[in-house]
Amino acid sequence: MLYRRFGRTELNMPVFSCGGMRYQHSWQDVSPADIPAKNQENLEATIHRSLELGINHIETARGYGTSEIQLGKVLPTIERSRLIIQTKVSPKANSQDFLETVETSLSNLNLDYVDLLGLHGINNAETLKNSVRPGGCVDVAKRLQVQGKVRHIGFSTHGPTQVIVDAIETNLFDYVNVHWYYIFQDNWRAIEAATERDMGVFIISPSDKGGHLHSPPPRLVKLCAPLSPMVFNDLFCLSHPQVHTLSLGAAQPDDFEEHLRALLLVEQADELLPPILAKLEGQAIATLGENWYRTWHKGLPDIRSTPGQINIPMALWLGNLAEAFDMTEYAQARYNLLGGASHWFPGNRADHLHQFDLSESLRHSPHAQSIPARLAKIHEMLGGQAVKRLSQQ
Repeated sequence: MLYRRFGRTELNMPVFSCGGMRYQHSWQDVSPADIPAKNQENLEATIHRSLELGINHIETARGYGTSEIQLGKVLPTIERSRLIIQTKVSPKANSQDFLETVETSLSNLNLDYVDLLGLHGINNAETLKNSVRPGGCVDVAKRLQVQGKVRHIGFSTHGPTQVIVDAIETNLFDYVNVHWYYIFQDNWRAIEAATERDMGVFIISPSDKGGHLHSPPPRLVKLCAPLSPMVFNDLFCLSHPQVHTLSLGAAQPDDFEEHLRALLLVEQADELLPPILAKLEGQAIATLGENWYRTWHKGLPDIRSTPGQINIPMALWLGNLAEAFDMTEYAQARYNLLGGASHWFPGNRADHLHQFDLSESLRHSPHAQSIPARLAKIHEMLGGQAVKRLSQQ
């Protein structure tokens, strides 16, 4: 295992973390008596395999159903100094509710303290403002820090880059959990801001949210050769020293194995990555056209100023992935979350496009004339049955 200093926390963080949202029994709280023994055994085997590999950062959340309580059966059997434990709790308008939820997490985990406590889902300006106000959730977290129940405070986000940067610039947080990987590099500005403040940088779900790389389409496999898409993406992320750890949402003990290949290649990244990056860009340009590839994102409206709150940037991005890399299954899964995932994945699909005039909202885009037809095509290609977030299932 390789390790990197996790910013000002000074934690010696493995470059892979064991994310806790895939191996639990249920996304909803259930009685411990209702958790099947076989599921618990699998979870414990996954944790032990993680530690065998040197992956001693275990990351979970109160929102991950039975994950915490199941971890609470195995973590106390392991020497505490070997572990880096992170849980996450969603910000609450009532800070007392936040405090009580954190206490529940500690009780579930059967631990006296967590190394990392993340405010889970600072996804918009309103949530950020409420979290950092005097007497808000950050103040509660800092009191817990004084009490020794929390070592370091961070936040997890699915929000727009500016909101993430704004949260970082409060200088109230020691680390950030953020989305950033090959297919989605928009948040690099936030990673730079975190680096300037010596914050730890944790990449959320690079293999699943980063493209369903556990089941890549043949076209993507060919473009990433001689690496697998998963190893390529790991290597792409880890080739940036500003990135400290990648979350691997292992569902079973052998889910770590493919990622281990990347460890042997980190020192060769400067040699291995450029040819693959050139193939991927060449394919995108050949398929989408160079002008669209270079400029599609320019001048696009914010969701709040778009009729019907259609998430135009997200729809176009997913359409690009489906067309250029044949990532249709991934694009469909993400596109059909729109309209049902609140601030975690905001905005709507383009299924009611005919009801709206987008001309005013697209006035700054160089592609204003062609985007409505493109959105209609994307909806025809990707639209299907609405999909719920995992925590809603």
